Formats: sequence, C-alpha cells, structure tokens
Amino acid sequence: MLKQLSIKNYALIEESTIYFPKGLTVITGETGAGKSILLGALGLVLGNRAETDVLSDKTKKCVVEGTFDISTYNLKDFFTTNDIDFENETTLRREISPEGKSRAFINDSPANLSVIKELAERLIDVHSQHETLLLNQTSFQFRVLDAFAGIKTELSGYRSAFSEYQTIKKKLNELQEKEAQLKKDLDYFKFQFNELEALSPKENESEQLEKESETLENAETIKGNLSSIFNVVNGDAENIVAQLNSVKTIANQLAKYGEEFEELSRRINSSLLELKDIAEEAAALEDKTVFNQERLQTVNERLDSYNRLFKKHGLKTEAELIALRNDFEDKIGSIENFDEELAKLQKQLKDIQAQLSKEASAISAERKKSIPGIETEIKKMLETLSMPNAQFKVECKAREEFNANGLDDIRFVFSANKGSEFKELHKVASGGELSRLMLCIKALVAKLTALPAIIFDEIDTGVSGDVADKIGTILQQMGSDMQVISITHLPQLASKGQNHLFVYKTDTKEKTISNIKQLSKEERVVEIAKMLSTGKPTEAALSNAKELLN
Repeated sequence: MLKQLSIKNYALIEESTIYFPKGLTVITGETGAGKSILLGALGLVLGNRAETDVLSDKTKKCVVEGTFDISTYNLKDFFTTNDIDFENETTLRREISPEGKSRAFINDSPANLSVIKELAERLIDVHSQHETLLLNQTSFQFRVLDAFAGIKTELSGYRSAFSEYQTIKKKLNELQEKEAQLKKDLDYFKFQFNELEALSPKENESEQLEKESETLENAETIKGNLSSIFNVVNGDAENIVAQLNSVKTIANQLAKYGEEFEELSRRINSSLLELKDIAEEAAALEDKTVFNQERLQTVNERLDSYNRLFKKHGLKTEAELIALRNDFEDKIGSIENFDEELAKLQKQLKDIQAQLSKEASAISAERKKSIPGIETEIKKMLETLSMPNAQFKVECKAREEFNANGLDDIRFVFSANKGSEFKELHKVASGGELSRLMLCIKALVAKLTALPAIIFDEIDTGVSGDVADKIGTILQQMGSDMQVISITHLPQLASKGQNHLFVYKTDTKEKTISNIKQLSKEERVVEIAKMLSTGKPTEAALSNAKELLN
C-alpha cells in the first residue's frame, strides 16, 4: 500500500507530504485546486513521462517520492531479478532537473523507468476519468475475464509457447519465400560447378600446357636443329669431336714439358667428354621429339577451356578456379539441405501448433466456465447501484488463428433497460452507466488480483446523490481488503472515507500555491456541508453533513 507521497517543486505544489492510511481515503477540493496535480505527481513516481514544464521554480529540481509497504506482497523475487535491495518499506523516487534530465530510483538505487513501471503495476492501479474507454478495448476485456477465470499460470505457459510459435512461423515463411529463388539458383550453381568440375583444374597446369603446345607446334624445327647439333658435334667426318681428338693428341705430347701444359691437356679432355655428352643428349632429344597432331589438339582444347573460364569468371589462376568450384559445391550442398531444414521447421510448427491448440482449448474452457459467474456478480453490483434492469454479457467465440490470447474472441455487451438489445458498451451506455459498470468490474478484478492499492479519479462522474452513496459503500467495502483512494466532488461518497484529504489553493504576492491537508472530524463536517450547499454552509447543511458522516 501507499504510505506516503512527498512532493517538492511540482506544478503549483511547492512542498508537501501526504500520508495515506489503510482503508478508503477520499480527496476533495474545488475544481482547479490541484487534485489532478496530485495524481500527476504520483504518476511520475509510477514511471510516467517527465516534462520540465512541471517545475514550479525553474531554477530548482523537482523531487517526488512515494513510500510503499510491500512486506506482504511476495515481491522479493522481483527485486532479486532486477538486482535491487529489497526493503519492506520501499521508496520510489523521481527527480527532474531544470535542464530536463530525469532520474529514477528504487530504494536509493538508480533504476530504469521500465523497471519502475513494472513494479508500479504490482503496487497500485490508477483509474483515471477517461479510463471507461478501456471497457471497449479487447486487451482490457481479456484481463478482466482471465483474472476471474484464474488462469494466470496457464496463460503464461501458453504465451511462452505462442512466442516460440511466432518465431518458427516467421522463419518458415522466410524460407518458403526463398524457396523458388533457391531452386533457380540451384540450377545455375550446378551448371557452373559441372563446367568447372569437367575441367578439373590443377594448379599451374595452363603454364605447362602452353609450353607443351609450343613444343608440339614446332616439333619439326626442333627435331632438325637437334640433328644438326649432333652432326656438327659428333656426326660428320669433320665433326668437332674428331677435330678435338687431334688437338687432344697434341696436348698430351706437350704435357710432359710442364705443369701448365698438363693442365691444358686435362681441360681439353674434359671438353671432349662434355661435347660427346651433348651429342648423345641431342640425339636422345631428337628421338623423343615427335609431331603428334592429336596430342596438340588435346592440349590446345584444354588451354582454350582454361582461357574461356578465366575470362568468364574474371580470374587469372587455376587456384582461383579451384576455389570457385569449391564455393559452388558448398552452395549446392546448402541448397540441397534446404528441403531438410524446411521439413524440420514444418514439423516443429506442427508440434507447437498441437501444443498451442491443447493449451488454448483448456484456457477457453476455463473462460467459458467463468463467464456466468462474472455476469451474475456484475448484475448484482449494478442492482445495488440503482440499475436493476441492467444486463451485462460476455460473448466468447472461437477464432481460426492463434493469437496472444489463445483461440477466443470476446466482447463485452450491455443492455441498460428491459427489452433493450445487447450492444457494445459505447453504443448503449451513458457516461454515468459506464462509470458504474467500470466500478463493478474494477471492484471484481481488484478482489481477484489482490492488488495493494487502487485510486479512482472521479469514478462518480455523471451519477446522482443516491447512486454516489452506493458507490461510496462499494469503495468502503473494497477498502476493507485493500487501500482505496478516491477523488470526488460528491458529498455522499466523500462521507464514506475513513481518511479525508482536502486540496486547496492560496495566493501569495508572487504566485498561487496548491496545498493539501488532512481534515479533522470537525473540518470534515464543514467541508461536506460546503459540498451540500452553496456559499456559507447552513445549519441544515451542517446537520446533513453530520448525518452523512455518522
């Protein structure tokens, strides 16, 4: 429950601390006195957006701090998860600097607004004047029905599975969209791969083929030249070897006349051996050199294939062709595995659909089981609020596709008078009727969810004095189980509070200031008497106020 709200430098409030006890607290005051300002300040603590125009003094920072007793609301896990120190009396604080910077704290530890909001949703429900519009929103209607059905755990499990279902379905849709293009790509990749695979490139082969082609094309010339070499060196009668043999004989004769002649003889012998070897090598090469037209054609065709593929793919080396072939092979393998992945996802989707269908059916059954109880409870409450002929119905129909709420479509419909057709709320209910209906629903949900506190901002809008008295009785009953705070303009409701806060304005020379104070028993009599009359309270009004309070 909310124990205390401290406000500094917010709008018309310079500095104020308000205490909130258990039970029903009513807040009254003239229109424009600052009741909405009080709610705005509380909204900051609960994580609402901050604006610099709320600063009363633009040179100072605004600080709003709310203290909550959370000792009995099982929130320790929340604090542990968010790495925040748990305290039985927890403080939420917002600070807004003159420069517009906003800071948030939980128990003096800096906190993100998202964490503040999540915690606030577990602590207090603020019902604004325009919240009756929620009655027509599907999300709100599901929250009401599901709270009454008591299916929080089941919904949590279903929504976890639904999130997985959406992920799988999205991935499957993406793959199916790619399928046609991938099939086209597969044909292209296979053609390119087969062409490269047929060549079966080897590193540096094209260079070797070019040399072989040149040799084959000039085989006759090479053969003739080799034959000439042999003949000149060791073939004809007047060959070099024969002549060098004569020189060798002369040199051998000179060798006995000194070492230098002996060295000369050795060199001539060495040259003779080398020339004989050259002649033999030339003869051997001549024998090996054969003009082979068929081999030449084969070599040139392979060279052409290399050059064509080099040009086609903008490459220069066999290593690049080999890498490209391997890349095409990988892509083909990936696409051929696509069907397997698609089948796997389809099976996963089928399995999760079966799970969702089972869980959604169980949720739907619990909802339908709870509907008569909701309708009965709200009818009883509407009767106490002077709407004896009002009928409230929850329509629940099956839907085809899964969504976050299962396989149900629901709709709240209403009939205010006997014989009237059931229609959607905004089409048949007046402002006052919507306020009463919303109060019934909020009272019902608050009891079921055991929320620590709830605030009503003029829930009595558009109702008469007698109905306001009955609304006050319902709020009073709610206050026995939880903390209820109600802003009101009607004395009948104001008299029901165990605690009464009065909001008023005072004027100084410089500005107008909004103030809040807790009324004593005597002050309450006067305030409610003012609400019953115009101008200065009469004796009759004061007497009536005392009667209302008693």
